[in-house]
Amino acid sequence: MTSAEKAEKALMSPEVFASLGGGRIAYVKPLNADEARGLFPSMPPVAPGLELWALVGADGSPIMLADSREAVLLNANENELETVSLH
Repeated sequence: MTSAEKAEKALMSPEVFASLGGGRIAYVKPLNADEARGLFPSMPPVAPGLELWALVGADGSPIMLADSREAVLLNANENELETVSLH
């Protein structure tokens, strides 16, 4: 088996990843205003290029949007969510 085949086997499907942690895992993701609007369509207007932070469930469901990483981490902590960061 080649290393590429091993890496392909090691990757989790989106369905398996979404089921991890039984709803207790969320990820922190930096977003620009346009990306944020895709996840949070009802968000108020914000300046283009503004860096925002999202807290998103492992299943992809949006939980919270803020203008600071610390705010989404605090919200995750208050709701007893384990967080991972995406870059």
